[in-house]
Amino acid sequence: MTARPLSNARILLIVGGGVAAYKSLELIRRLRERGVVTRVVMTEAAKRFVAPLSFAALSGHAVRFDPFSLIDEAEMGHIELSREADLVVVAPATADLLARMAQGLANDLASTTLLATDKRVLAAPAMNLRMWLHPATRRNVAALRADGVAFVGPDEGEMACGEFGPGRMAEPLAIVAAIERALEAPTAIPLPPGVGARPEGALAGLRVVVTSGPTYEPIDPVRFLGNRSSGLQGHAIAEAAGAAGARATLISGPVGLADPAGVDVVHVETARQMHAAALAALPADVFIAAAAVGDWRVEAVGAQKLKKGTAGAPVLSLVENPDILADVATRRTGRPALVIGFAAETERVVENARDKLKRKGCDLIVANSVAESEGTFGGLDNQVTIVSAAGAEPWPRMSKQEVARGLIELIARTMKGQK
Repeated sequence: MTARPLSNARILLIVGGGVAAYKSLELIRRLRERGVVTRVVMTEAAKRFVAPLSFAALSGHAVRFDPFSLIDEAEMGHIELSREADLVVVAPATADLLARMAQGLANDLASTTLLATDKRVLAAPAMNLRMWLHPATRRNVAALRADGVAFVGPDEGEMACGEFGPGRMAEPLAIVAAIERALEAPTAIPLPPGVGARPEGALAGLRVVVTSGPTYEPIDPVRFLGNRSSGLQGHAIAEAAGAAGARATLISGPVGLADPAGVDVVHVETARQMHAAALAALPADVFIAAAAVGDWRVEAVGAQKLKKGTAGAPVLSLVENPDILADVATRRTGRPALVIGFAAETERVVENARDKLKRKGCDLIVANSVAESEGTFGGLDNQVTIVSAAGAEPWPRMSKQEVARGLIELIARTMKGQK
């Protein structure tokens, strides 16, 4: 019994530039008869001997050869190709391709894929007999064998150049048999112990919810009530939480920022939408209300754009929006273990933050000045004070990314102390 039956195998075929490339068309046909899925990568030289369309037609898949393809490499095509196969087969393996394999070069898609693969490689050499017997080729083959590369052939016979001797690529059925033998054992190449495992972060296993950005409250189909929050600080916190191993959810108001990597993102616009999304994201271990949520909304939103007229400016009747921070912090059941709010103030920053801490029922307040002279809204830096029941700890002015990392470290220490 084979570790993977040939009928279920996935083969990545790398075609080098040689006359024997035409044999690889027959190899694909024989593999397809046996139910093998084959994908093809061609070197630039190989395209001079056989048209990529021929390989695409026989394999049923697009042929890859461009290492700078905006479509393929945007999805790390060389990584995907090298990992999804059960075995990588190089046929024909030219002298040049063997040399690049032995040296670990990565100067085209074929060699880059070979260097990135986590599967065993089977090479079917094909070249002039003098090239095959050359000491440099012998050294390269010996090095590749020592690295675990398996070989099939070359056969002895008449060359395309008219000479006779070793160097002919093995026949397709012989390569099929070699593939079947290779699949009898596991083909995955494991990494050394401890390598490649994502280190456990300070918030590993915790569920963190972060709100960020402004909210927009519509007045009519054109206008809205909003604020100047850029979302830079909240987004940085969510990204830092994800980097620390947390399962992070970011609830973002309308911002001009890309979604942070490794974070679940929910996009909202109004305060009521953010309130609903925040409650839906619970339960969580940590809740961080970094968004600048609008306190009020227009009671009656105009169905049409409000126009100037002789009656003067329209009178807007405002109603209070739900209080997201207070509703989360005062939950009787399912309250997060740590609830953190932000206080964006223009005066008496610490005093107002202390008052907010008591009114909202949260555990910490990150207070900062958003006075116009500070440049906090939309700026890259922030200067915050951490306010708790125990007192106020001012932090020096730093980038918003540094503030985010510092806050995550504080959260990790706090959560550890609660255990």
